[in-house]
Amino acid sequence: MVWIHGGAYVIGYSGQKIYDGRVLSETGNIVVVTLNYRLGALGFLDLSSFSTVGDTYESNLGLRDQIAALEWVRDCIADFGGDPDNVTLFGESSGGGSVTTLMTVPRARGCSIGRSRSRHRRRRYTVVNARRWLLSDSSISSTCRLLGWGLRDMPYEQLVAAAETVVGEIPTKIPGTLAMTPVVDRDLVPKYPVAAFQKGLSHRVPLIIGSNKDEPSIFRFMKSPLMPVDDSAVRAMLEALAKDRPDLEPERLAEIAAAYPDLPKPSGAMALSRDAGFRMPVLWVAEAHAEHSPTWVYRFDHATPMLKAARIGAGHATELPYVFGNFGTLGRDPSFWLGGRKGAIEVSGRVQRRWLAFVKHGVPAALDASKHWPQYEPGERMTLLIDARDTVVSDPDGSMREVWGNQVMGFS
Repeated sequence: MVWIHGGAYVIGYSGQKIYDGRVLSETGNIVVVTLNYRLGALGFLDLSSFSTVGDTYESNLGLRDQIAALEWVRDCIADFGGDPDNVTLFGESSGGGSVTTLMTVPRARGCSIGRSRSRHRRRRYTVVNARRWLLSDSSISSTCRLLGWGLRDMPYEQLVAAAETVVGEIPTKIPGTLAMTPVVDRDLVPKYPVAAFQKGLSHRVPLIIGSNKDEPSIFRFMKSPLMPVDDSAVRAMLEALAKDRPDLEPERLAEIAAAYPDLPKPSGAMALSRDAGFRMPVLWVAEAHAEHSPTWVYRFDHATPMLKAARIGAGHATELPYVFGNFGTLGRDPSFWLGGRKGAIEVSGRVQRRWLAFVKHGVPAALDASKHWPQYEPGERMTLLIDARDTVVSDPDGSMREVWGNQVMGFS
């Protein structure tokens, strides 16, 4: 099992305690690999449009690092007791987005899910970065020329500091947008990943994909701008979408907003943000991939009494200790201050058994045959809800899925 960590493509590293693979490895008698890759400006700032015949800037350096790591696993993992013919890639947040993207990258075929931004928007961010570096403030063209001339000699500390500023500014000015992500460069990443899935271009491999019931809650709790969690930010996100999609009728966006009766309350804003950023892309990918490959969809609903009391619930990344079996890695972890540890350990055991069965046999089976998790197929859309008890429900988010359709976000 090869793990790609999350962190909005700008933070994180494989050595974080939460990603310690010891429990997972010992439980499943498998080899767990966690990898690092370049982040932020060093990994996801696209400067390829400034390349010249004698001076090339490659795009998607972070993704290229991930592919290099997968090639190392393919070539070397047998020396560590692993099977190079049975490799499962998994990740969360931007790590999950990386998995989805890699499933559409031709170069990653045979080595092994999210949204990439278009090149025209990436160049706009590059210009913002250039102005932060004070290489030029007179015109875009001179900025680009000077950027190409001066970047090679720039101290990396200056590059990182400038990128940190932009990473904080972009989601505030354009809610729902990350400053650093993989880009559709028509080279390594030939198409938007969701569009590639919908065109049947994803790699023919079994897939488990899902999201958490309360994804945006942790962003609201931490006052992070990475996700829009109030009415004004959500509406700004929809307005930005309308500008990017002139073919998208205002009535269509109004229809989506009207489907969330709790707006303008925070609960309504977070529900819309959750569906736009997580739940709907999961379903779009699953619908398409299921046309040709075994696909299973889950929704992680479990939360400890403390997380429920704090109104975090099954927030973003709260499933990680259940997957790795690593509880208590965050110092004075308040998750169990009101109890719930025994139940959480039981849920973790079920999650791990399903994930490990998927790794070994290609099917996320349970010990109890009555807990069968059927494949996701258009029509029934059977989905596993992971909570104190596992339940399988047909199309649990069907009403919202119908409202959003499958082309609203403009992937092409």
